[in-house]
Amino acid sequence: MPHLHDSATRATILVVDDTADNLILMSGLLKDLYKVKVANTGEKALRYVQEEKPDLILLDIMMPGLSGYDVLCELRRNAANRHIPVIFLTAMSTPDDEKKGLELGGADYITKPISPPILLARIRTQLENKAAADFLRDKNEYLEAEVSRRTREIIAIQEVTILVMAALVETRDPDTGHHILRTQHYVRALAEKLKHNPRFSLSGQTIEMLFKSAPLHDIGKVGIPDSILLKPDRLTAEEFEIMKAHTTLGRQAIEAAEKHFGKEVEFLKMAKTIACNHHEKWDGSGYPAGLAGDDIPIPARLMALADVYDALISHRVYKEIMSHEMASEIIAQGKGVHFDPEVAEAFFALQDEFRAIAMRFADGN
Repeated sequence: MPHLHDSATRATILVVDDTADNLILMSGLLKDLYKVKVANTGEKALRYVQEEKPDLILLDIMMPGLSGYDVLCELRRNAANRHIPVIFLTAMSTPDDEKKGLELGGADYITKPISPPILLARIRTQLENKAAADFLRDKNEYLEAEVSRRTREIIAIQEVTILVMAALVETRDPDTGHHILRTQHYVRALAEKLKHNPRFSLSGQTIEMLFKSAPLHDIGKVGIPDSILLKPDRLTAEEFEIMKAHTTLGRQAIEAAEKHFGKEVEFLKMAKTIACNHHEKWDGSGYPAGLAGDDIPIPARLMALADVYDALISHRVYKEIMSHEMASEIIAQGKGVHFDPEVAEAFFALQDEFRAIAMRFADGN
């Protein structure tokens, strides 16, 4: 307990009084039970508290310079000092004086002349209260740190899960190279550009979720036969119908993962939306559901442009690399047809950033 005689465990009490006799009296009364520090001005008391944190302060009210009330106000302005209990010691004994001291945050109020048994009992009570409060505060801080640690672990597991699943696609379609990294960053750039647009209103958390979920947009390609996925020539109508199924296969794969979790998981929910709908077109001519306009989920609208742009500027078994200018021309033609017009406008405003992302994550880097 804080009043034990072992000096290593004794609580430290700071006595603040401008009268030397009072400091001597209080030191003599407390020295066998506590470590006692003294200050004869409010200014000295505040300097001591800055350097050393006492467990309790006995504070005279009427002092030259800073009064006891002033000292307490200064203490309470600093979050590090707000938990130090302060007992006022004063000859001012009216109810208004006591009320003022307690309203300012004083823990107790004792009038002079001091009764030693009463003073010691109240000090002990305040130290026990502080010890209990410190214990609860330390426990809460530990729990908050533990929650934060576990949250970071969960986030890391989510990110690893996404990257592992996305890597499956790369093993099937080696031509995609850094397509996943590039589209991630394109989508985030578009989302950041549009976040204050009332049609989109994207929060920071949503943008982060978009960024993390984007790698799964083509997860369904693991279910497409190599003869179609890696075909160097134009697909036949029948083959294209099979290729189109990668959107629904992706949704089904993510739904299977959700079923394993036993509940809908937020980052998988967004990944499912992107995987299933990123080939929908603004005019309703896309697949798999033929959604049009604002019926197409926002994450899928962003991915639609990011995916097309990257496919155009990248090498594929069925096509050569296209310049940024040519890709931009195709996106301009697709504005309001393939792409949400405002997403297309965001792309045109971000062309330098798109070029930088493409160079940063170029295949072979």
